[in-house]
Amino acid sequence: MMRRNTPRLLAYLLLCGGAVVYLLPFLWMVTTALKSGDEVLAFPPEFVPSSFEWHNFPDAWTQLPFTRFLVNTLLITVLAVTGTLVSSILPAYAFARLPARGRGIMFAAMIATMMIPAEITLVPQFLMFTELGMVNTYWPLVLPAWFGYAYYIFLFRQFFRTIPQELSDAARIDGASHARILWSIMLPLAKPAIAAVTVFSVIGNWNNLLGPLIYLRDQDKYTLAIGLSLFQGQYTTAYHHMMAVSTLTIVPIVVLFFLAQKAFVRGITLTGIGGR
Repeated sequence: MMRRNTPRLLAYLLLCGGAVVYLLPFLWMVTTALKSGDEVLAFPPEFVPSSFEWHNFPDAWTQLPFTRFLVNTLLITVLAVTGTLVSSILPAYAFARLPARGRGIMFAAMIATMMIPAEITLVPQFLMFTELGMVNTYWPLVLPAWFGYAYYIFLFRQFFRTIPQELSDAARIDGASHARILWSIMLPLAKPAIAAVTVFSVIGNWNNLLGPLIYLRDQDKYTLAIGLSLFQGQYTTAYHHMMAVSTLTIVPIVVLFFLAQKAFVRGITLTGIGGR
């Protein structure tokens, strides 16, 4: 019995060790946010603060208009995530269910675009949005999401192919259109994939620094990522305040992941092993 459980015990030990390694920087950020300014600069550094300075959080948050940055980030994230889901689900369903000549070639061509580095399209995109007069607006940060991302289309396509074809055939016999099949059958069953793509997209847009840094000019349009960079440049030695703001900005991502954890893991698993 002991010999049989040894591999599982070793796996748990490795997972616990890896979890500690990954959690240590996060815990150090939180404990630093609760220290005083003198304690942060003390050497050797102490992991646990001698006194918990909870006022660091409101003090740091009000040094720059982070509430405005938060609203801007939420607006961009919601619009971009909505566009990502819409522009990924529709072509994914077409690739998975609609018979068409050359479907495999088109799917391969779409997947091939994933090998194009983002830096190659950076300058052409900037020139295009400049000609359209969209610089210093949120359009360059939102519009690309409404034209689909190959990776997310691939994930949805793989998940749709795990759903039995018989369900779609039965709906077609009852007179359902493809739109009705997608809405009433596919999407309710695709909640794990939707959760996985939503988490990926939220994290990508929430932490996006390069895009807002290139296109936004006015401070009242800045996002949290630019706000953190601006805070770091103005308050270079206020590490406790820097960690306090960083902790507050990461809380929504942590909460989202824990709420969607089960569906997220299931979606990644099924999209990885499903399909033909």
